[in-house]
Amino acid sequence: MAPWLTIIGLGEGGVDDLGTPARAALADAELVMGPARHLALLTDAFTCPAIEWPVPFVDGIARLIEHRGRRVVMLASGDPFWFGAGASVTRHLARHEWVAIPAASTFTLAAARLGWPLQDMACLGLHAAPLERLRPHLRPGQCVLALLRGGEAVAGLAAYLERQGFGPSVLHVLEALGGPRERIRSARADALDFADISHPVAVGIDCAGEGGTMPVTAGLPDDWFASDGQITKRAVRALTLSALAPRAGELLWDIGAGSGSVGIEWLLAHPANRACALEADPVRAERARANALALGVDRLEVAIGTAPDVLPSGGLPDAVFIGGGLSDAMLETLWARLPGGTRLVANAVTLESEALLALWHGAKGGDLLRIELADAAPLGKRHGWRARYPVVQWSVTL
Repeated sequence: MAPWLTIIGLGEGGVDDLGTPARAALADAELVMGPARHLALLTDAFTCPAIEWPVPFVDGIARLIEHRGRRVVMLASGDPFWFGAGASVTRHLARHEWVAIPAASTFTLAAARLGWPLQDMACLGLHAAPLERLRPHLRPGQCVLALLRGGEAVAGLAAYLERQGFGPSVLHVLEALGGPRERIRSARADALDFADISHPVAVGIDCAGEGGTMPVTAGLPDDWFASDGQITKRAVRALTLSALAPRAGELLWDIGAGSGSVGIEWLLAHPANRACALEADPVRAERARANALALGVDRLEVAIGTAPDVLPSGGLPDAVFIGGGLSDAMLETLWARLPGGTRLVANAVTLESEALLALWHGAKGGDLLRIELADAAPLGKRHGWRARYPVVQWSVTL
């Protein structure tokens, strides 16, 4: 069965960028759908009716599918499957229903203009995401290519970099790459002196400055998180994440999330990871959301409630961490609800919680670990060891 939908990636050169397959698809089309800017670039390239893609984007998907069976062309930017619209549409279609004809992506064109090795770049789509997603990538010497929503967003990007201590970073502002309006200008983030920036725009960021660089190992320093003291401390958090053993694409339930530090580091472990934090205190829940945004993982879902009365909705997790509110009822509920293979890690500080974990360890097995830490502290003119509260950790696979 021949595809009814052709997705054409369009560069800023418009008709001049089209190859023979794209021209043939447009000439044969019964309907063309795309943003107003793309339709304007293809003046006289087709004679059939055209529909401007609505805003928000998702509203156009149903309108497109209404024309299933007709010969339809959908216009998208550059490579539709690299931070583009392609996958948003094709996930609703069978594989035989569509074909794509991509153009060079903005990232490809940007790397070609700047002479940057694309395989070494961080490539981010910030046109529909917060600037904070940059945070894990900010370090001196790192080069980042970022798509932005429009020219006005460049000033916001410069201000964000300056706030993070990366004001000396050089911004290469790349406008309308590949077309007659192409323009490239450069300035330091803390000295950006032009605002007449046209859409579409991408920015190459050559990072420089003295801002903090986020470690890539588990156990971020505690001061990366806003907290009222309810936080799994750095060393214990590193051991906890080791026991949770995040794998790409997995879902974590972080129960009694506090500052959200464990769920956040689970997300930082891989961009495909997902996490839902459950916290009974609304103030702490909001703080966990803010911490996740600040550290570039705004995809952390936060629910307010107390387990086992409330558990995260959606799919069942691959791993569960219990950092607060541990009870026999909670463990009974989780054991009844979760499938075999789920990894569960629980930390206890009180004697009562320790006794509960010892009981469940005896019944279900797994590993029971007692973590005793001490910090060097002033003792007169010298130093001595000041012990922390010990933590008992139970880790088990259901």
